[in-house]
Amino acid sequence: MQAIILAAGIGNRLGDQSRNRPKSLLEFDGKSLMQRHIELLIENRIESITIVVGYQADLIRDHLSQYQHDIHFIENERYTDGSLISLNCARDILLNQEQFLIMDADVLYHPFILERLINTDVENCLLIDRDFIPGDEPVKVCIDGNDHIIEFRKQLADDLQYEKQGESVGFFKFTNHVGQAIIERIDDYLAKGLNDTPYEEAIRDCLLNEPSVFGYEDVTGLEWIEIDFPEDIIRARDEILPAIKNK
Repeated sequence: MQAIILAAGIGNRLGDQSRNRPKSLLEFDGKSLMQRHIELLIENRIESITIVVGYQADLIRDHLSQYQHDIHFIENERYTDGSLISLNCARDILLNQEQFLIMDADVLYHPFILERLINTDVENCLLIDRDFIPGDEPVKVCIDGNDHIIEFRKQLADDLQYEKQGESVGFFKFTNHVGQAIIERIDDYLAKGLNDTPYEEAIRDCLLNEPSVFGYEDVTGLEWIEIDFPEDIIRARDEILPAIKNK
């Protein structure tokens, strides 16, 4: 199995906290987010890792030069255009690999979360955390009474009926069938000039088209945080990291 890590973005919302470096190089307890990803993927026997880089790409390459694992870099020169372009850079993997992971780079998380995703019996799997703060920022996953995913989006219709709801962790495991469908949707968005569409929208289109193909793992209770704002760094350092260290 291969893993794709999306790490091309600038991270403007962090302000001075990023020190003009990629978010994935933020360090917690002396180890960067990217180092944590790589080491956990290696620990879980992921054969090959592809990192889509863009902003300050050479910093990430240099940062990971110590690792002897099969790590590849794809440079997204249009990294300011958004995450859809970044995922499209890894299209060969989506089109040709039997199964693969997609991971956002800006997440600090309990190791068991990745283990659950890799070892799940769900072939096309999203991760959800039901213990989240509602609002416009979280990407929400909605489940109906038959335990089927019926929505995957930040903004939900007011009349949407669902049994339970969780926040997407931003990690996915998909088969080649879904990978090809995602690329078809990406190509359609790009052909229409919708370059700034979040990559999650391409996944959502595939999910709504073939809901029976997808499933989820509920990782509620396992600590994680997506780092977008300065306050996320504080919470990651003061709350999430101590909980992870005490695993």
